Amino acid sequence: MPNEQHPQTKMIRTSTAASPHREHASSIYMTSSFTFDDAEHARALFAREQEGYIYTRYANPNVSEFVEKMCQLEGAEAGVAVASGMSAVFTALAGLLNSGDHVLASRSLFGSTHQILTNILPRWGIGHSYGEISQPEKWAELVQPNTRLCFVETPSNPALDLIDLAWLGAFCRERDIILVVDNVFATPILQRPLTHGAHLVMHSATKYIDGQGRAIGGILVGDKQYIDELANFTRHTGPSLSPFNAWLFSKSLETLELRMERHCDNAEKVSHFLEGHPQVAWVKYPHLPSHPQYELAKQQMRRGGGIVAFEVQGGLENGRAFLNALQLCSHTANLGDSRTIATHPASTTHSSLTETARQAVGITPGLIRISVGLEHPADVMADIQQALEALG
Repeated sequence: MPNEQHPQTKMIRTSTAASPHREHASSIYMTSSFTFDDAEHARALFAREQEGYIYTRYANPNVSEFVEKMCQLEGAEAGVAVASGMSAVFTALAGLLNSGDHVLASRSLFGSTHQILTNILPRWGIGHSYGEISQPEKWAELVQPNTRLCFVETPSNPALDLIDLAWLGAFCRERDIILVVDNVFATPILQRPLTHGAHLVMHSATKYIDGQGRAIGGILVGDKQYIDELANFTRHTGPSLSPFNAWLFSKSLETLELRMERHCDNAEKVSHFLEGHPQVAWVKYPHLPSHPQYELAKQQMRRGGGIVAFEVQGGLENGRAFLNALQLCSHTANLGDSRTIATHPASTTHSSLTETARQAVGITPGLIRISVGLEHPADVMADIQQALEALG
């Protein structure tokens, strides 16, 4: 057997949650607590002198297996799994920041992440500044003496803007700033931010990690020194991941690479189809040559991912009319599913932003985000075609 197995083999063969019964699939440990051999065993576990399980809020075999697999995929030293993607975002920020600290963030962020930065962290005296993805030369001006952390999405949700991770990794390390990268859209199959200098990578496991719209969860992986801080934070604040959800995610990782290849194949076809359509003003897809950061996308993303963004001619009214006309594609607030999903961010996921703030990150009134699923691409494109034709 070779010394170093391929990632897809590790995802299928890693099993740290097996019981003594020799089952082929990992067991599910649906228990709130674990028993001790004796009083000394309990003392040693609580004193962290001995490894083992105490209470599922602290750790659970299913959660440990999921974390180990994600660390292997991202090339991380350690990780901590939590109850949702937004719980992972909040854990990264609240678990590492102190009152008086400052966050540098890309302006293009998911709506709830924006809410944490603008409405929640300021209650504790934590400020932030937004950097424009298109103006990296100005980011140095935004760094303050108390800037401790930088948070970015790449590709961004939903406008698919990219940040040069190699540049940003060097930028943050030169200034002793913790770099946290939301890698949800790319997944570790297409992009590994830690290899470009990031300290932590965040995922909403709800999306491509699960891949079937079944479970909510989140995870942070990266440098052990920061994960240790975050693990202590979650141990006492309690955003625990369900063992059953962790088991689902762990099993889903066995097919992640295969699924991402199909997502990418289908999304590429959809992006090319949309680009020539008269009812479409513009299309953005990282590996589409017309994307303004196409060369960067080819450098740091192995493929373009499963998300396509486009602007329907006619703005807000036609954007909604397009969604109402879809017959095959789902209209729901999720992405990364095996089923194709269409979303109108201006009225849903990013509706809490002001119109000015939406325009600043490229969320135009007629923007549609398509999470291209695993169906036959001809059927997906036929549904999009008939919905566009319905606009007149």
